[in-house]
Order: sequence, then structure tokens, then C-alpha cells
Amino acid sequence: MRLLVIEDDRDLNRQLVTALENAGYAVDRAFDGEDGHFLGDTEPYDGIILDIGLPKMDGITVLEKWRADGRKMPVLILTARDRWSDKVQGFDAGADDYVAKPFHMEEILARLRALLRRATGHAKNELTCGPVIVDTRSSRVVVDGNAVKLTSHEYRLLSYLMHHQGRVVSRTELVEHLYDQDFDRDSNTIEVFVGRLRKKLGVEIIQTVRGLGYLAAPPEPVKAR
Repeated sequence: MRLLVIEDDRDLNRQLVTALENAGYAVDRAFDGEDGHFLGDTEPYDGIILDIGLPKMDGITVLEKWRADGRKMPVLILTARDRWSDKVQGFDAGADDYVAKPFHMEEILARLRALLRRATGHAKNELTCGPVIVDTRSSRVVVDGNAVKLTSHEYRLLSYLMHHQGRVVSRTELVEHLYDQDFDRDSNTIEVFVGRLRKKLGVEIIQTVRGLGYLAAPPEPVKAR
């Protein structure tokens, strides 16, 4: 899953990006409203953390412009303002959630997980596909009760497919949602990661749909002869 952090306080921006990357997300960053608006308007983010008090263009204006242009990604607003009227203004502009500063990083991560779950139609932190379970809280993967160790890129790929299981996901979409701006994007690497995942999981939950992409779905039951 790919996220964008728009926060002008560079220390806080760095802390947020580090925490999100450690939690298994690909993360881009911006430090003012104009750059943040441009990135959110041109890149397919799964979620955005947006500060209200930004230079060049305030967060409320950024959000209103996105929504007016039909951008539907979940947006979590951060602000030092804690008045109820500011919260109402943020929600009316199109925010999905709201956190006042100072905050605990664990709360940010939990609220983001909830936003991403709702955006993809899931009710729980645990995503299940056949014998495979992905715990989005701990980034832990279990197959038939046994923990499976994945690299960060393998986990991102599996998590994205599991969030969107039952739908064919193209290689282009995977590249756009798994890698940050600075990564050397090559769709051929997706095939490599899929091969590694299949080997590590040991079960066929990732199907190749020729010419279209990949599909996460429970393995078909073995028919009795």
C-alpha cells in the first residue's frame, strides 16, 4: 500500500514516514500544500496524511480541490487546532478522519489501518485468503498456523493483493501502489516477487490471469476421484 505524508514540520514528517515504512508501507512525502496537492492529484495513493497548517496552500484547500476533482483516496487530517469547528470544517471538506497534535504514533497507524480497511471493504485487521492470514497490525503472515518471513516488498505485494482479493490487479497498478517515487520501477520485478511469494507461502492463492495481471483467491478444493 502506498501513502503520502504532507507535513511542513520536517522532523515530524520524517518521524511519520519512518513509522509508516517500518509498518510495511511505501511512502512519499511533501512539505507544502502546492507539492502535496500535485502529488495527490497525479499519483494513485491508497491513503494520505494531510496537515492543515501548510505553507503555499492550506490543507483544507488542498483537500477541497482533490474532492472537487473526484479524488476519493482516504485522507487523515493532522492539525494543532482542536476546536470542534475546525473538525467540522475538515470533515465537510472531505476528510475521512481527524487527529489533533500532539498524538501517539500508534494511534496514527491504527486509524490508517482502519481507513485502508474500509476503503477496500474489510472489517478486520486480519485478512484471510484460504490458509493464508495477513495481520495488518503486526505485518505478520501465517500459513496453516505457521509464521512465514517475508521481505518488505514481498509483504507489500501480498498485502495489496489480499486487500483487493477477488479482483484482478494489473502489473501497472501493483507498480504504482507498491513503490515510492524514488524507487526504480520495473514491472518485471513484480513477476520475481510473485514467484518468491508463491514459493514461501507454499499454497496457490496468487493466480496469474494471462494478459491482465494477478488475482488473490482461495485455492480451489481438490476434487475427489
